[in-house]
Amino acid sequence: MTFSSRTQQPSHSATNILIRIGLLTAGCMLSLVSIVQLQRSLDHRTDRTIAQIEELAQLPRGEYLKPALLGYHNLGADILWLRLLQVLGKKKNTADEYEWIFHAMDVITTLDPQYDYVYYVGGVVLTNIANRVDLSNRLLEKGFKENPTVWNIPFLLGYNHYFIQGDAVKAAEYIAAAARLPGGPAYLPGLASRMYAEANNPETALQFLEALWRQTQDDGMREVLEKRVKEVMIERDIRLLESAVNQYKGKQGHVPAKLQDLVTSGYLHQIPEEPFGGSYKLDSKIGKVTSSTHPDRLKVFRLDKQGSV
Repeated sequence: MTFSSRTQQPSHSATNILIRIGLLTAGCMLSLVSIVQLQRSLDHRTDRTIAQIEELAQLPRGEYLKPALLGYHNLGADILWLRLLQVLGKKKNTADEYEWIFHAMDVITTLDPQYDYVYYVGGVVLTNIANRVDLSNRLLEKGFKENPTVWNIPFLLGYNHYFIQGDAVKAAEYIAAAARLPGGPAYLPGLASRMYAEANNPETALQFLEALWRQTQDDGMREVLEKRVKEVMIERDIRLLESAVNQYKGKQGHVPAKLQDLVTSGYLHQIPEEPFGGSYKLDSKIGKVTSSTHPDRLKVFRLDKQGSV
């Protein structure tokens, strides 16, 4: 016995299911289409980069956008992240643009709170390129709350507090928290211990930077970190040279006329090379040592009783 497809009718319950599936699919498609339409309308403008930035600025808050995606919020987060990467590829953004970049990352991580890579990239970019450690900390603290077992998020918080905010104790607490989590590098417990014991030591700082450099795959960020390493090396060298100058003054009764006198008199084996290709200079009147390429001291490490210089 055969039946015509025209006379074969679905049951009432099946019809309801089909209607619900259709509504769900339509709602999702409308949400995704609206994002695509916004993208296309902005991309047709003369300056595509400005259009991409404006797209980020117009994003609704994540808690409003998430229900509209009808369960497809992870897909929405992926789409927005791909768009954001195009903006992050710029060599330089304005202060307002970094505010919008933070907003976009906040939206993405609200749509998908376990998108831990976004927290990591955002934490590095907002601190080292945007110079907005406040926004970096907000994003990273949100990430640590949502991903309490991901070690590199508290690691970056430790970096921010140590290098940018000069709070070595708080930084050590974050590094110790990272050290307790699974998957972290074996050097973390030792690094946390050294930070507690000698937080203002440039050698500890260099180990910290090397650890972060090893975790960073982006060439641009590696370049930023390498520059930071050289700046810390200058601070280390200046401390070494000024210590030798003080020893010389204590025994000879006066400041040496030039740095080479420290080698001639046996206080140093050699004068360290300035990492940026410059030279170290001595003020023979007061015994102060400076770098020709970076005359200002790296204040973040001046946490001792003498204060910043």
